[in-house]
Amino acid sequence: MTDGPASASRFPDPTSELTHILVVADPARSRAWYADVLGADVYRAYDTSVVLRFLGSWLLLVEPGGPTEDKPTVSLASPSDPDVRDNLFTIRVADCQAVHDELVRRGAAFLTPPVRHGSETRCFLRDPDGHLFEISEYRG
Repeated sequence: MTDGPASASRFPDPTSELTHILVVADPARSRAWYADVLGADVYRAYDTSVVLRFLGSWLLLVEPGGPTEDKPTVSLASPSDPDVRDNLFTIRVADCQAVHDELVRRGAAFLTPPVRHGSETRCFLRDPDGHLFEISEYRG
């Protein structure tokens, strides 16, 4: 038995990649924060969006906007309340305190200094629009 015609595509294929889309109020401001504070590489910038490469992932920063032909019921908006989140990013590191200190030198504002919870030490920071990033260190 075969899996179908040789030309049939498979998903995901080895060339597939995931891009995280973040809605931001000011792409230029966010571009600077992601590049200067987090150290993301700017891959491409447009008038209303920025494509970044960060830790092997793609980030696409886009302005808010209304429905389009391909998403007729969906509007995009930057976070309205930075304290209510339905998603966040975790960056696993070897030394949470050292990364915290480095990012503070680059201009990051953390919610608290690193806090230890058993084998994990973590701290959280926000981008200019309130998207939440966790810096996490695990020691077994």
